[in-house]
Amino acid sequence: MTPEDAVTWSEMLAETTEQLGDANEARWLCEHASGLDGEEFRQSQNEFVTTAMAKQLHDMVRRRLNGEPLQYVMKRWAFRHLDVLVDQRVLIPRPETELLVDVGIAIAKDRLQHIERPLNIVDLGTGSGVIGLSMAHELPLGKTNVWLTDQSSDALDVARGNLVGVGQKGGGVRLALGSWWNALDGSLKGAIDIALCNPPYIAHDDDEVASDVHAWEPHSALYADDNGLADIREVVSGATTWLANNGWLVLEIGYRQGDDVRALLESAGLVHVEIRRDLAGRDRIALAQRQTAS
Repeated sequence: MTPEDAVTWSEMLAETTEQLGDANEARWLCEHASGLDGEEFRQSQNEFVTTAMAKQLHDMVRRRLNGEPLQYVMKRWAFRHLDVLVDQRVLIPRPETELLVDVGIAIAKDRLQHIERPLNIVDLGTGSGVIGLSMAHELPLGKTNVWLTDQSSDALDVARGNLVGVGQKGGGVRLALGSWWNALDGSLKGAIDIALCNPPYIAHDDDEVASDVHAWEPHSALYADDNGLADIREVVSGATTWLANNGWLVLEIGYRQGDDVRALLESAGLVHVEIRRDLAGRDRIALAQRQTAS
């Protein structure tokens, strides 16, 4: 870029906003291209955009205008206290899943008041790893052993990359390749304190799925047979084998699946079954506990 056609970040931001028609997205992409966030970017409005930065920004804008989700364009997204890598190998982290972690954190803090050993926590079908990594990151250092499982080696590669960003608290995190509970070592049967899972729960013929979600996100992590219940059923069926006494299973579910999932959990012999709602007032989180006869 020659001096006569050089533009400042202020000018580039205005141009990008006009192209995208969304001021927030334009700012995020400009920040990403500049390598600066928040106040640093605002203080650099009069600096010139380098040729490399302009090329990266133009490529991201082109991809976004072609319908690619913003999170995949940027290859990063914020989830609770983490800034994570995301691409087409994994689902885009969503606010509903943050509620799942909220429930898991509350259960873990309560359980830590009653036992002295580290908690055994598993994130079944981890994808990008945000659920299990958030548990490790937000709970006290040395108080968790966390397993991230997935049947997709590509997804585990993404989770492995995100594990690096957790720092010292990632020391108790392990990755395991395999389908649901089967990824775990047999020695963990009857020893899991908390199992969290955001399984595929969308029916294949669901007409409410956004077109960009269907076009870009991995179908194996979105859709399930049996009207979206097949994978939930499989996870629930293994709970009594793998959960410790008083251990909890916490699931993200479809907003129309509350009654069906409640029935599955109760039929499996789990107790204290509860269906909690999301911020929109829709059924979203199912939880249940394993209690053995004393």
